[in-house]
Amino acid sequence: MDIAVEKVSEFILRARALDVKEGLSDPDSGSNPIDDGARDVLVDGTDDATEEELREMIAGLNDDERAELVAILFVGRGDMEPEEFPNAVRLAREREAAGTRTADYLLGIPNVGDLLDEGLAALGLNSEV
Repeated sequence: MDIAVEKVSEFILRARALDVKEGLSDPDSGSNPIDDGARDVLVDGTDDATEEELREMIAGLNDDERAELVAILFVGRGDMEPEEFPNAVRLAREREAAGTRTADYLLGIPNVGDLLDEGLAALGLNSEV
């Protein structure tokens, strides 16, 4: 694979951090972390850069790495078997060539971090998370 397992692992960590976020339930609470038990770290706010960081991370990948990241997802989701990985990479390239933005596609999938982790495991690779 062209994409390093470390890069996929970093993506998994950041995607999982994004998955646990929820919308603001009390935007005017005025509380601080001590008063609310630090629950605000699980609330998605305007100053949270997690999604932006994931988009930047994807934008920083070359074409082969982006295709392989999506292919790992296909394997982890069960769309393709590990031995079909080259075909999964080809399909990912075709998807991107047809105009599907990789960042939008990946970030639109619930539990994408878990699926990528499962994909790595199915390919016989261990994520570092």
